[in-house]
Amino acid sequence: MGEVRVGIIGIGNMGSAHAACIGDGKIRGMKLTCVCDCRIPRLQMVQERYPSVAVFTDYKDMYASGLVDAVVIAVPHRLHAQMAVDALESGLHVLVEKPVDVSVSQARRLNEAAEKSDRVFGIMFNQRTNQLFQKARELVQSGQLGELKRCVWIVTNWYRTQHYYDSGSWRATWAGEGGGVLLNQAPHNLDLWQWICGMPVSVTAFCDVAKYHRIEVEDDVTIAARYANGATGLFITSTGEYPGTNRLEVAGSRGKLVLENGVLKWWKLAESEREYCFSAENNSGKIETEYQEFTQTQKEAAHAGILQNFTNAILFGEKLIAPGEEGIYELMISNAAYLSQWNGNRAVNLPFEEAQFDELLAKLAETSAVIDRDCEEKSSCERGYRERWQVQW
Repeated sequence: MGEVRVGIIGIGNMGSAHAACIGDGKIRGMKLTCVCDCRIPRLQMVQERYPSVAVFTDYKDMYASGLVDAVVIAVPHRLHAQMAVDALESGLHVLVEKPVDVSVSQARRLNEAAEKSDRVFGIMFNQRTNQLFQKARELVQSGQLGELKRCVWIVTNWYRTQHYYDSGSWRATWAGEGGGVLLNQAPHNLDLWQWICGMPVSVTAFCDVAKYHRIEVEDDVTIAARYANGATGLFITSTGEYPGTNRLEVAGSRGKLVLENGVLKWWKLAESEREYCFSAENNSGKIETEYQEFTQTQKEAAHAGILQNFTNAILFGEKLIAPGEEGIYELMISNAAYLSQWNGNRAVNLPFEEAQFDELLAKLAETSAVIDRDCEEKSSCERGYRERWQVQW
């Protein structure tokens, strides 16, 4: 295969940006051949700019057309897993927008389908392309920071207005979006949190519904986590604070990392604090410390970087930056946070009872008020990627 023919399902905010990126030839080795959406104006919008691109209103017709080798799925969250499973079973490569779905049970089902196939399966965790997050992961996962003690991420600069929530019928509803800030904005950070520090073994959370907006889902969350070695973590996010903060601090037995304002600060201890604590012959002591700073030398490749990596994985076997199978991890944290909230803010062990989560979410969806709005018809292939979708310090 010398070229990957790709179809995009969902021509909303993200889908139209992907269409412009691929359609304008910015991804080497990938060609936009099809788009699919249930709204005719969106299909017409694409055809006006890319007349040779085929359009479909049913994604299964697109799968069967013989016009695509791969698909990018950019529809409401609840549709991700089913469309991706159908694509894999049709012999197509799949790149799905985040989150991988709304429930761990659906993500697990998708992972099983991917394992049975020989297709490339990726997820749009575009912030993994940021070199500062990559460096933080390297320092923690390589053991240079020693044993994890504590991690705190305050990421409250996902500010959104009421106008944003009113812009789409599926937004901020249990039946449509499947959640609020944890399902829409924070998946990037939840993924990076576990990617850098590893998965916790239990979660206790406070997910405040409609604290700052007229919505039916959470817009302010505090998660307390515990790790297998006894380390603790704190994750705080909100769409109702301005100005917000984006600050990650990770403490280990061999030093500390702080990532904020586009600078990664590293305090490296000459010896393990744990060893020094029990060998020192003084009351407080002072461990020799080396300090380093890292800044970005290049802008993150972001969405285009994930698309190019996905293409290269298909054509040349390049290792994926964000394998689709890893989408289940951040979703497990957010699902557990909801379960904690729904069960009186009790600690939830990971893995948790997936059937209980599915049952409780289904009950909320039954009473969900999805409003029938004519939403997002202003989506335009001229727009491209929005700056707010990249890392904001």
